[in-house]
Amino acid sequence: MSQGTPPVILRNVIENPAWYTPYTPFQAEISQGRLESLLKFQSMIIDLTAMDLANASLLDQATACAEAMYLAFHHGRKERMTFFLLSRDVFPSCVEMAKTRAEPLKIKAVVGDPNLIDWSDSSLCGILVQTPDAVGMLHDFTTLFEKAKQHGVVSCCGTDLMASVLLKPPGEMGADVVLGSAQRFGAPLGFGGPHAAFFAVNEEFKRLIPGRVIGIKVKTRRVVRPYAWRYRRGSNVLRRNAPHPIFVLRKRS
Repeated sequence: MSQGTPPVILRNVIENPAWYTPYTPFQAEISQGRLESLLKFQSMIIDLTAMDLANASLLDQATACAEAMYLAFHHGRKERMTFFLLSRDVFPSCVEMAKTRAEPLKIKAVVGDPNLIDWSDSSLCGILVQTPDAVGMLHDFTTLFEKAKQHGVVSCCGTDLMASVLLKPPGEMGADVVLGSAQRFGAPLGFGGPHAAFFAVNEEFKRLIPGRVIGIKVKTRRVVRPYAWRYRRGSNVLRRNAPHPIFVLRKRS
């Protein structure tokens, strides 16, 4: 007996670009299915990278690298930290994107060896490394990230999600920002991309994370058993000492 995908699923889900686009839906009231799938995507990224918070994806990995550089620059702007180091083992597309983004922002993006960093340089705001790197080599950056934390430098690490399934994830190494491409989940190659990127940070950098974050806030009433579920769109600004639900989940009797 032959098996196949039902035409309605093939047409409306698998062949529908709305399900694998890197853009986050703006109308929450009519996009509940996508919002739920993005919430599960965020949870999966958090589990695989061992980080505290993940966004609902970015355009591609090169864009994520540029956003990580800007996050490090913004975090150290009060101390006038404008120097950002890119490892020579990072993908060339990521290096070029970071350099292009750095020029108008007056950031000094330099490619070099992270093992030769002069930690006495107070202008260093962040570093970007990658494992597995552009040639497939694996690295353990635990010692590097510890030194970076001691000197107030933001540690950014690109990684492969499939590698994080078996190997030590960057979050356990001590990375502040973890990023990469989500193409490994089975998205079509599309002549080289671009593919949606993932971006995860520690709790310290939650107010600097780019893109959008999908969240759920449960409001309970006197009834224990919910009758219906309804989402409501809330603020996309992270407030101090307040939860950050973009889409609020309510219980109704």
